[in-house]
Amino acid sequence: MKFQPRASHFIDGEYVEDTNGAAIEVIYPATGEVIARLHSATPAIVEKALNSAKNAQAAWAALSGTERGRILRRASDIMRERNYDLSVLETHDTGKPFQETTVADATSGADALEYFGGLAASLTGEHIPLGGGDFVYTIREALGVCVGIGAWNYPTQIACWKGAPALACGNTMVFKPSETTPLSALKVAEILVEAGAPKGVYNVIQGYGDVGASLVSDPRVAKVSLTGSVPTGRKVYAAAADGMKHVTMELGGKSPMIVFDDADIENAVSGAILGNFYSSGQVCSNGTRVFVQKGIKEAFLKRLSERLDHAKIGDPMDEDVSFGPMVSENQMNITLGYIEKGKAEGARLVYGGERIERDGYFVQPTVFADVTDNMTIAREEIFGPVMSVLDFETEEEVMARANDTEFGLAAGVFTNDLTRAHRIVAGFEAGTCYINTYNLAPVEAPFGGSKMSGVGRENSKLAINHFSEMKTVYVSMNDVEAPY
Repeated sequence: MKFQPRASHFIDGEYVEDTNGAAIEVIYPATGEVIARLHSATPAIVEKALNSAKNAQAAWAALSGTERGRILRRASDIMRERNYDLSVLETHDTGKPFQETTVADATSGADALEYFGGLAASLTGEHIPLGGGDFVYTIREALGVCVGIGAWNYPTQIACWKGAPALACGNTMVFKPSETTPLSALKVAEILVEAGAPKGVYNVIQGYGDVGASLVSDPRVAKVSLTGSVPTGRKVYAAAADGMKHVTMELGGKSPMIVFDDADIENAVSGAILGNFYSSGQVCSNGTRVFVQKGIKEAFLKRLSERLDHAKIGDPMDEDVSFGPMVSENQMNITLGYIEKGKAEGARLVYGGERIERDGYFVQPTVFADVTDNMTIAREEIFGPVMSVLDFETEEEVMARANDTEFGLAAGVFTNDLTRAHRIVAGFEAGTCYINTYNLAPVEAPFGGSKMSGVGRENSKLAINHFSEMKTVYVSMNDVEAPY
């Protein structure tokens, strides 16, 4: 098979196989063809990976930040040099169009490696002077062994978003990709070793939920970083809490996008497309509840439909194709089920709404209008190309409705009234907000959610605090006084 890796797992600097593990079939979503077969990690593989990471951690942390950063930055360069091959792999792993993967996946991973590689040498503590000559100094220390658990929508990016800050701080990592998209993370591990990372610093093991659970509960693990759904996050968070482990949870959302009647409609439609149909709607931060002020609703829907007519659907490896299949048959069927619920509950189908009759797991970009707040498609995360357009009249009304959700990952507003824009984002109950754009996630900026959408932040300098801890040292320059 063309995309068959040398083995299922990458541990201690080399590929490792154990065929006793449950089979994992890698399916190309554009055709339904099996392109690789891997095996889930057995207990012996999990043990080998954790021991490797544990044994490598002290020596890795003992290197200077400059030395660790140099390796990460070298890995970034290699990743950029191989962007074409990595993008082809990502397209076959996920089904996302090559037009998209070539600019948004390995390149984003390379950005993370470069950014945190650059930060590594700057990770210091501070000196705190006290009265009478005493002082305190702090030491930033690695946590130890970190576990990363990835989602299937951005496998290369997530492997780097979690690995880069962890390694910059002197931790080692065991990363478990989603069993749906297991191929790309192996290449990240390969590249890090090629760039000079010592054996055991970054390990990848495959597996289903039981493998993730065994990693999270292991006492050798100091930190767990998950990207996934809220139900999965609840389980992982609870298991990590039992061992008092550090956690970062980047979970799902049902994010609002508000379009006021003074907005530039062309920009608002572009934002709605990026926030609903990029990656065939399989993005956690998507703005799937699009609140459009009544005065421009029909104009917005008309222009949106015209723009969607220009989406080129087809073979993801065709560089002109801009809309690909869903990641799996299961995810396609979930999405089609939500579309049927939207129809049954009285939403007006404006565009799409059907499976595309061709090989693979293609669903039309779908738009519902006249959606009300209590409809299923407006309450639950679909993770597919389904947009719900809701009417509103006043700012006060729409803010209350926008925040009426258990989620709080992202939110956006389109308006030419700058004062109102800042007022709106100040009122959003969400961790990542946008004004007159949507779904951009540069590595320099924190990314994450509030409420049920997560804990902690990925990217930016804030991620350093989630992969390290401070040791406080009090130094006395005076005699010690005691009451007796």
